Amino acid sequence: MITVSLEASLPYRILALLVLAVFYGIYLVKQWRQKRRGIRTMQIGRRKDTQTHTVETLMGIATVGIIPAQLLSITFGWSHLSANARFTGFCVGMVGDLIFLISVLCMKDSWRAGIPDRDKTELVTDGIYAYSRNPAFLGFDLQYIGVLLMYCNLLTGMFTVFAIVMLHLQILQEERYLTVVFGSAYLDYRHRVFRYLGRRKG
Repeated sequence: MITVSLEASLPYRILALLVLAVFYGIYLVKQWRQKRRGIRTMQIGRRKDTQTHTVETLMGIATVGIIPAQLLSITFGWSHLSANARFTGFCVGMVGDLIFLISVLCMKDSWRAGIPDRDKTELVTDGIYAYSRNPAFLGFDLQYIGVLLMYCNLLTGMFTVFAIVMLHLQILQEERYLTVVFGSAYLDYRHRVFRYLGRRKG
């Protein structure tokens, strides 16, 4: 009698699409709600200095380009990892979705995609931001890694690395911006809370 493990029998195509639908659903709903309040969420590429504009443009290409790469991989079943790795990927992706949801809820109306050129936002340091300075970016990374584990192939792998690197460069830009705007308040927060996850004791 041949037995099939639970991990091997799961519908990974549906699970991967679920991870993506939840993630981008959160993004679009948040953007729609802010638009109704007169807030322009999408700020990517609006600043004119060359370095910021270049990094944000490349980040935009990476985060948009990875979507068709993921969908192609899911559609054609391009996966080269074991069922256990794929199940782990689903769990990682859903954790990424949850972290992303909590981060945009905690950020409230201060949430923006990209560095704002004119908008004045608040420095949010409570909720999930007390444990990560960049939980939304962490959510992105975990979603990308989760889908990669479910559908691991060269195409998705390259876009995943590209997107994670560009998101990290964007974080570095935002840190410089926040230091200028919020000064010592941000420097104190930066000293207490780690960039991705964790905080210093005491």
